[in-house]
Amino acid sequence: MTAKLKLHPTPEQFQALRQTQLAYRDALNHVSRYAFEHGKMSSGRALQRECYDEIRLKYGIPAQMACNVPRQVGATYKTLSTKVQQNAAARRAGKTKKRYKGLDTAPQYVSPTLTYNYHRDYSLKPEQQVSILTLDGRVIVPYTGYRQHVTRIQAGAHLGASKLWYDKAKKQFYLLISLEIEVADPTPETHTSVVGIDVGVRYLAVTSTTKGACSFHSGKRIVKKANHYARLRKRLQKKGTRSATRRLIAIVGRERRLKQDANHVVSKRIVDQHPHSLIGLEDLTHIRERTKRRRGKKATPKQRRANATYSKWSFAELHGYIAYKALLQGSMAIKVDAHYTSKACPMCGHISDANRPNKGLLFVCQQCHYVLHADLVGARNITMRTLLARQDWARTGILSECPDVSSDETKAERLQRYSELRWSLDTSLSHSMGRGL
Repeated sequence: MTAKLKLHPTPEQFQALRQTQLAYRDALNHVSRYAFEHGKMSSGRALQRECYDEIRLKYGIPAQMACNVPRQVGATYKTLSTKVQQNAAARRAGKTKKRYKGLDTAPQYVSPTLTYNYHRDYSLKPEQQVSILTLDGRVIVPYTGYRQHVTRIQAGAHLGASKLWYDKAKKQFYLLISLEIEVADPTPETHTSVVGIDVGVRYLAVTSTTKGACSFHSGKRIVKKANHYARLRKRLQKKGTRSATRRLIAIVGRERRLKQDANHVVSKRIVDQHPHSLIGLEDLTHIRERTKRRRGKKATPKQRRANATYSKWSFAELHGYIAYKALLQGSMAIKVDAHYTSKACPMCGHISDANRPNKGLLFVCQQCHYVLHADLVGARNITMRTLLARQDWARTGILSECPDVSSDETKAERLQRYSELRWSLDTSLSHSMGRGL
């Protein structure tokens, strides 16, 4: 987890921190240009060997920072090279005609955020003070932060690298410190309940337990604001002036913070409601490819709007928040198959597209005529699959990862096993340990 500490420097310390940031950014751009001119180098070691002495002399950067600069540039070039290769493969397969242009010019670093290594570049002092390295030496700056984060730091949490971030609008420095907290190894007996979570757009999350308890976390208010920002962004992009670009940057940041806040609130509520639980999350990897909606010129306006809506929300971020917050509450999150969770009847196992009339919020089984909210059906199916994973864990002693269902045979085998699951409030952890669900 990341602790965000607000720094309170004196005017002299403020200038020292700002100069250090700008020198670090200039060094990044210098090494980036060198890497581009010498065959788009992505080796951090090679860049450090060639550029270390020059960036120390030219920009006056301390030794450890001078080592971080080539590593960061090398990582950037590796990422961009991977994107170029993926784009080339997609063009050969006919999936796109656009060429990725990320390496047509040398990547330019705009943000002055710099990386500090614990003990080498920064260290924490008593009375909520931090010692930070600058171009002029170390400065000791008082800080404040979120009470729980400060408590964990003072309790001896393992500290990793940190980032010095500058909020230009507020003219405020923050130190973002990565924390590592040890948790006990879980066992099947550690968790006293099983929870399934179905994520979506109309409802950001719907939860269900084996005892029938459920909760709905609506995203109506958030989606309305996100759509408003999308319309503004579209108009500003079309305008294209410098003032429109500045306004666009502000709106993008505001939209990102809106979604992060919503995901934080929803994940905290879910985890607090279900302590010491095994939480099942859908494996949504490659979900856009699996849904097979039409895109581009072949798509209808309705399909384009649906694609835009489902691509806007960060489900992976919500899953990540639930996963790390669950560990702090003695719970644990695992991934389960997401195939047909909202189309399979939890009572009889019948799977059909017709179970979702007009793809709406109502689930009507065409075989047993079971009627329920579609998102709650998805949450119950996820709950049963999570309970099945727990049962296998108790029997074999191994908690297997979400199975690879890329092959048709493996997928058919897993779906056949899931079709035998039946929802019942009589199902409990003690019963499921001794017999099938």
